[in-house]
Amino acid sequence: QVQVVESGGGLVQPGGSLRLSCVASGSIFSMDAMGWYRQAPGKQRELVARITSGGSGNYTNYADSVKGRFTLSRDDAKNTVLMQMNKLKPEDTAVYYCNAVIKIRNGGPTYSYWGQGTQVTVSA
Repeated sequence: QVQVVESGGGLVQPGGSLRLSCVASGSIFSMDAMGWYRQAPGKQRELVARITSGGSGNYTNYADSVKGRFTLSRDDAKNTVLMQMNKLKPEDTAVYYCNAVIKIRNGGPTYSYWGQGTQVTVSA
């Protein structure tokens, strides 16, 4: 079994900062990708930022709306991702979900696991 656990959400004023943390644990052979999605009320879930493992190393992609404000980092040894969110805007308000794409054995298929979500509210 694999568990994905998030922490770090909360209420912050516009222009403020928050840091989200996500840890994956359990029967993990390799981490193909790990990152954050968000879902605002009445909207579809969207990608915020994700680090994907490639043949020549990891690469990170960000939603256009967060480029230059959010920074994602990954600790492969600890199966952890941290997302530093700066210059937060009211439109960043959403439930943020961590996603981990994992192999549980060498040469096996990948599986996608989700955390329970953490609320981020940006309001004065």
